[in-house]
Amino acid sequence: MREKFRFENLDIWQRAIETTDELFDIADTLEAKRLYAFADQLRRAGLSISNNIAEGSGSSSKKDFANFLNYSRRSLYEVVNIVIVLHRRKLVNQENQENLLTALDHLSRKITNFRKSLLK
Repeated sequence: MREKFRFENLDIWQRAIETTDELFDIADTLEAKRLYAFADQLRRAGLSISNNIAEGSGSSSKKDFANFLNYSRRSLYEVVNIVIVLHRRKLVNQENQENLLTALDHLSRKITNFRKSLLK
């Protein structure tokens, strides 16, 4: 069995990946409706959340890692905005929106707390 990369053990990365899977599912339905720009932006922003956690975990300093966590959180906020727009355009139903926003809020808080712990 291979040794895991540092980020794979982080709860925030694991949650980000789970959320990204959900976002990719939504993006797939958007593509089926020929809404390619929405689909692409949702995928990129969603993937950026976990990408920045992973990239930051390879940093040589806690301060640098904290900066990448900030980028991750900013991408998360971009996803929130996209989900709200999709809901307003009736491309995401109320239940999916609420579930995603709840998960994203929880993840945002976890990223913020982890970031704070690095800077102590």
